[in-house]
Amino acid sequence: MEQDNYNQLKDRALGWGISLFGVASLDNLKQNIAGILPETLQDLFFAVSLGVRLSDKIIDDIKGKPTQLYLHHYRQVNYLLDKVAFLISNFIQEQGYQALPIAASQVIDWQNQKGHLSHKHVACEAGLGWMGKNNLLVTPKWGARVRLVSILTNFPLVVDKKLNVNCGSCKRCLTVCPAGAIREKREDFDHLACFEQLKQFKREYNIAHYICGICVKSCRPLN
Repeated sequence: MEQDNYNQLKDRALGWGISLFGVASLDNLKQNIAGILPETLQDLFFAVSLGVRLSDKIIDDIKGKPTQLYLHHYRQVNYLLDKVAFLISNFIQEQGYQALPIAASQVIDWQNQKGHLSHKHVACEAGLGWMGKNNLLVTPKWGARVRLVSILTNFPLVVDKKLNVNCGSCKRCLTVCPAGAIREKREDFDHLACFEQLKQFKREYNIAHYICGICVKSCRPLN
């Protein structure tokens, strides 16, 4: 039953425009959840991770600063992710189970760049990629050129295996970061320096969101 349920969700997600699909155990992610009441999480056992590949043309157009094209693309991809998470959640509820979609870009702490749930950590646990030096999810196929959304549920599912891989010796994101926020060790990533740079971009270039995209552009598979 669990495999059939997994296949049903994956087929629906891919059919609605999702590029990446994986499932993780929620037990391994409780420390990455903030602002959600414990009773809300009760009886939820799985985290479904959905990802959408970003447009290479739009990302490659970023040269030293975010663009209006990237801003619109960012918003539309988030909208697609949230819509599919909503549809998947409704399907799960129709089967008699519970589902809690977590918005793709609902930040509750900008300075530390945290939301209700770390979609990156969910995706890592679901085997979709690893945490890069740029503090983003890095996927084997598309690097960091993806965006993510998550659904918490008690719908019986099989769990994907976590990848045992990292960025290795790659330092491309370190050399391009305008804030100098990216370090050799991901744990040393400077969230405040990154946020100050996002604020500067927003102010100087009339970008109506805290976005950058420079390290996203630099992060793609070596092959």
